[in-house]
Order: sequence, then structure tokens, then C-alpha cells
Amino acid sequence: MKDSIANLVRSNIKHLQPYQSARRIGGDGNILLNANECPIPVVFKTNLTLFNRYPECQPKSLISFYSNYVGLSSSQILVTRGADEGIELLIKAFCNPRKDAIICCPPTYDMYAINASISHVETKEIPVFNDTWQIDLDNIQRNLDKVKLIYICNPNNPTGNIILKQDIINLLDKTLGSSLVVIDEAYIEFSSENSMVELLKDHPNLIILRTLSKAFALAGIRCGFTLAHKEIINILNKVISPYPIPTIVTDIAIQALSKSGIKNMKDRVSTLNLNRHWLVNELHQISWVKKIFNSHANYVLVKFHMFEQIFQHLWNKGIILRNQNHKVYLKKCLRISIGSYSECLRLIEEIKILSNK
Repeated sequence: MKDSIANLVRSNIKHLQPYQSARRIGGDGNILLNANECPIPVVFKTNLTLFNRYPECQPKSLISFYSNYVGLSSSQILVTRGADEGIELLIKAFCNPRKDAIICCPPTYDMYAINASISHVETKEIPVFNDTWQIDLDNIQRNLDKVKLIYICNPNNPTGNIILKQDIINLLDKTLGSSLVVIDEAYIEFSSENSMVELLKDHPNLIILRTLSKAFALAGIRCGFTLAHKEIINILNKVISPYPIPTIVTDIAIQALSKSGIKNMKDRVSTLNLNRHWLVNELHQISWVKKIFNSHANYVLVKFHMFEQIFQHLWNKGIILRNQNHKVYLKKCLRISIGSYSECLRLIEEIKILSNK
């Protein structure tokens, strides 16, 4: 029976390595600094009691609130199950299996390449420059054949850097009429001045992905947004599932996007950015720290001299980090999500205990 089922599986799925999310990797701990979640919980209440009807495919009220938040027309916004669904829908809508390709720029978020692989679409990996983490425009331009989508994470996960705005503008100009440039702004609230939303008005091949999972502290409801020209949104509406956004998700998301909700989000961002600065300053004083990369997000990438010992020691103490050693250019690197002040303090204390042994 096992063999007969295996024979039915698509060839590209049979040996696919699934994305190793923080929950899949696991870790028995109470200080979870491995998924870039917000450590400050937000409590919401709902008066909804009836759930026997299907929700709207694209909740007009939620789109209206997000429209006000980002300053775009409602026709330029698609609501999705997290930004992850936006990544998937774009490949589904624009890439022909076994014919087209996407470009991504590692080290970066793995789901761009994994979604392409699931859809039998080629991934061309054009690594960023090792010394600056900036995109290699010339190399990208040399590899545009068959490419429909170019995914750029900004701030980039896991490096935390901002991609130069002029490089993105140049890329948009070079690919106009041939490729779509997708800017993943999952972490942009932590560096809001670097958003590329204003470029949408002049660049019809620009697409921006957003989420409520990070700064809005709503990873548990899976709510994201795709921002683009109306023509692109209309195409994506053809391939999205009939009822992607549960009614209760819409209710909570609207609360988060109210004036008070946005103010609370900005306060959380300020707190976490301060925690990041504190954590970085403390890490600089530890001898086992080899390098700390500048971050504009709610995490920091750190290279350690004894990274395996540190990772395992913290894991055993219930402090779970994200190991990045397997990624290009990231040997001996760990990514640390910014926790509460007490979580950051505990992390530093444990690293100091180990490094002073």
C-alpha cells in the first residue's frame, strides 16, 4: 500500500523538503525567540456568536481599514491567509509549470523557493553581496530569461538589512513588461520609513506583501495583504480560494487596524526596537560573539565563535533560537527574535554563564 501511494505522488513533491517552521522544529522551552513573533500578547474581544454562514471572500470592511492604514485604494488590496498565501497565489497566477521561473536572493525567506518547487516552477537563486547583503542587480539582469517573479524580502529575513530603494527602482525599470517584482514587507513596521508602497503609483510591475503577524502581534490569526495595481489584484482574485478569511479573523483584524489598534502597534514597535538596541549592546560585550549584523526588524543575526555550544546550551535551558548555519554566507550564525526585556535579559545571562566557564 505504501509503495502504491508513493507511485501516485507528483515527482516534484516526492523528494520535497518542507519548510521547517519554528513549530515543526520544536523545542521544549518558554522563551521562544525563533519565529520572529511579537512577545507582547494582545487581547481582543468579539461579539460574534454565529458562524453558520460562509464569510466574504474579500471582506470589504477589513479592506477599507487596511486601505486607510496604507493610503491605497481598496481596489489595490487583496486579503490573504498571511503573506504566505500571497507568495503562493502569485506563482499560481503568473508562472507556468516546467516553463517559467522565479528569482530569489539568498540568504532569504525559504518559502519563495519552496512554493515554486511545489508548483514545478524553477527557482534561480541570485545571492546577495556577502559584504553588504544588497541585491546583485547585474547578476539578476543576466538571469531574467523565463523569470516571471522576483521575490525580495525587505527588511530581509534573516539578515535584517534594508535593500537600497534606488536598487529596487532600477530593478523595476529593468523588468517592466517582462517580470513582476515582489517586495515582502512582513517586517516593515519596524522600519516604516523604508516601505516601498509609494512606488506603486509609478511602477505597475511592483507587488508588496504585508502581514499582521509581526508588529501587530497577530501571528495566530493568519492575516496578510497583497498590494498591487488593480489589474494584478483582479488576476489574483481569480485563483484565491472561495472563503480564505474566517469571519472572526476579519473582526479581530479590524480591531487591530483601528486608530487605537495602530497606536498600540506603534508603541509595541518602539518597545521592541529599544529591546533590540539593548540586546545588541549587551551582545557586543560577550567574547564569544564574532559579529552582529545591523537589523531593521524584530530580530538580529549574530555570528558566534562557538555557535553550536551556545545554541544547544540555550535550547537545553528552554531558550529557543533559530539556527542559520546551513544557509549561504551564514556559517556559525544564529537568528534571535527580539523578546520582552526579561526574555532578552535571561538570554544574555545564559550566554554569559556559558562563555565564562
